[in-house]
Formats: sequence, structure tokens, C-alpha cells
Amino acid sequence: MHNFILIEAPTNLGLKQLQPDREPGVNLLPQALRETGLAEQAGISRSINIPAPPYSMELDPESHVRNADAIAAYSRTLGARVKEAVERGTVPVVIGGDCSIIVGNMLGLKSTGGKYALFSMDGHTDYVPPGKSGTAGAAGMGLALITGHGHPKLTDIDNLGPYIQEEHIYSFGNRELYYEDYVELILDSAVNYYDLPSIREQGIDTITASFLNMIKAEQLDGFWIHLDVDILDNEVMPCVDSPNEGGLSYDEWRQTLTPLLASPYFRGINITILDPTMDPDRRYTKEFSRQLVAVLRPLSAEV
Repeated sequence: MHNFILIEAPTNLGLKQLQPDREPGVNLLPQALRETGLAEQAGISRSINIPAPPYSMELDPESHVRNADAIAAYSRTLGARVKEAVERGTVPVVIGGDCSIIVGNMLGLKSTGGKYALFSMDGHTDYVPPGKSGTAGAAGMGLALITGHGHPKLTDIDNLGPYIQEEHIYSFGNRELYYEDYVELILDSAVNYYDLPSIREQGIDTITASFLNMIKAEQLDGFWIHLDVDILDNEVMPCVDSPNEGGLSYDEWRQTLTPLLASPYFRGINITILDPTMDPDRRYTKEFSRQLVAVLRPLSAEV
């Protein structure tokens, strides 16, 4: 059982505008999930909100990352709250926002002095260093930044970088398979890489068991889950900024999360990229909330 704490991290600084004069709506996800009653239904009685800076498209000339200074500052604040929660023995459920919050989350874990793994459930690799990015948005660079690829503003905050070793990361679910240069970046790394076809070939249970065995073998202190909702099939989750054909069903999603969340090594999870402005009647947001409650509630010590 876990003592959960919900941390709202409503930042959209890591994303580029999809349309002129319209900022990404992922910062509204914490509010949208609050309205579904997520925390109460999941048995989470404690929550905090970390206000995010105003949206900007500013390109930092040093790092070649949009809003690099603001993201670094936000990551420090978020990281401090994650560190505090983990050291108290509570398990953060961090609701974003965009994928740049992985920097703060992994910074927080690193600042505890422990060694951790990451299970990254994402329809993209997010292993793109700043010089290779077409958008200059930190949301698409998460795995590269936390493993030390990029400017120290984001990769070495408080001299703690890299925040995690590549060999301790499982990248699970990429289906942007048509750009060879994009996939080669992660294939040339030490990250354990499972795209959607290899997940279907090897089996979810085999991959999650391998991940948990790696943690034991490496004598790590625990692991974090990065959950970008674009890992889900577009039919059940179309409210994302960069959709690709296919994805996991909710059954496959639960099959992946269930053993991970039940593990005594589980230290926290972040949820990102669901944009409520793309879901005007909240149909998909409500169903996602229901599915998330179904995997969290059985493990809540407060129920």
C-alpha cells in the first residue's frame, strides 16, 4: 500500500504553440482532473499546487531551448516538493502539464542521494538533445535532458546532473517510427528501448518483469513512472498535441501499470500532455480519470 500525495504541476512552458496566439492547454489538466474527483475517488487526501509561470515562446540563445530559465526555476521548486515527499515515505502523483516536468521530478529524486530507475511510458522517445529538436520545446527532450544531453541550465541544475543513468531507463511505447534519424538517437544510447511493435512481440509482462528485476540486480533505491497519455491509442485518447496512429488500449495500459504500481520500489508517477481544451465535453478526460482511479485506489493506504 502507498501513502499518495497529489502534486499539481500545471506548466505548459515545454511546448510550442500549435496555433498562433493560442497557448497549449495542458496546463488545465490538474483543474480538469480535480473536477472529475480524481483525488477523492483514488483515496488521496493530500494535495498541493505549484503555480507555473505565464506561457511564453521565448527561445533561450544559450541552451536553444524555449523558456530554459523558467523551466529550470520551476524544476527546482517541483524537485524540492518531490524530494520532501519521497523522504517522508509518501508517493507523489504529479499531474502536469507537459513532459518538461520530468526534469523537476528526476532532479528531486537525485537530490535525495539515492539511485533510481525510470519507466517512461510515452508515444515518443523524448530522447532528442536541443540541437536536434525541430521545435526547441523541452517537452520533447525529457529523456535527453535528464541523462545529461544539453545545456547545464537544464541538465545540471544545482550541480546534480545527470539525474539518472541511461541504462536505468526503460523507454516504452514509441510509435514515431518513420523518421530514421529520430529513432537512431535512442538506439545509439544505453536506454532500454521498446517501441510499440516490440512491446506486442515480447509481451508487456516480460518487459515489466525485466524492469523490476533490473532494479533489484542494480540495487537501486526505487523508480519513477513517466506517463504521457499519448501512449494510449488515439481512439481512446485523441486529446494530445502530437498524435500518432495506434497506441496501447486501456487494457494494455492497466496491464503495464499494475505490477509497477504494486512494487515496493515504486516512488512516484507523473501524468502529462492531456489537453482538456481538445475535449470540450470532457468525455475522454473523465474516462482517463476513471481508469487512473482504478489502478491507484486499490493501492492507497488511505482508503
